[in-house]
Amino acid sequence: MAYRIVWSPKAIDDTDSIALYISRDSTSYAAAVVRKILNTARSLESFPFAGRVVPELDDTNIRERLVYSYRIIYRIEETTVTVAAVIHGKRLLDAGQLG
Repeated sequence: MAYRIVWSPKAIDDTDSIALYISRDSTSYAAAVVRKILNTARSLESFPFAGRVVPELDDTNIRERLVYSYRIIYRIEETTVTVAAVIHGKRLLDAGQLG
């Protein structure tokens, strides 16, 4: 079954901020990172449960995939996967940060 991917406004803003930050040093690397984030999110259509459960939240429907040093945090609900946030891997997450 294919899941529908939806991006929260926060996840979009997070990704834009990541691109802007990286582009200060290298626009080509920024583009590569964003491309990898988008491709990884796209792969959730077929394999949403491939990501690990977010350890801070311990909810089997809130998972993450790692891309370089970033965490793609997403929520699985019925046939929809919502990309809720994209944060640096060293940051801890609390439920209030989900978009």
